[in-house]
Amino acid sequence: MKEKKPINIEVGQYVKQCREEAGLTQEAFAELIGLGVKHVSAIECGAVGVSLSTLRRMSKALSVPADLLLFGTADEIERQGRFSELQVLFSRLSRLPPNKFRVVKDIMDKLLEALAME
Repeated sequence: MKEKKPINIEVGQYVKQCREEAGLTQEAFAELIGLGVKHVSAIECGAVGVSLSTLRRMSKALSVPADLLLFGTADEIERQGRFSELQVLFSRLSRLPPNKFRVVKDIMDKLLEALAME
């Protein structure tokens, strides 16, 4: 059995989410975009990828930008960006000598406490 590609799984989840938010069944969606129900199901579960022409038809049928089908919601895009930033911060913090790390940690703890009080 062929292993599913992570990109196909992600895109499939975004397609399914948008389809459900539009109130469409797989059958109705398949008809709108000119695909079979099994093909739509395979896309949504990440078993197959999406061609550009199919992506375009999906975007039009769901009245959403294609990047939403590719990258998810703005929250998901922001979360991915935040994860990258956290990795950079982690890398920088891990290179600090112990005494400077403690200073940064104390400052961050106090800052997070202050933000929690708001």
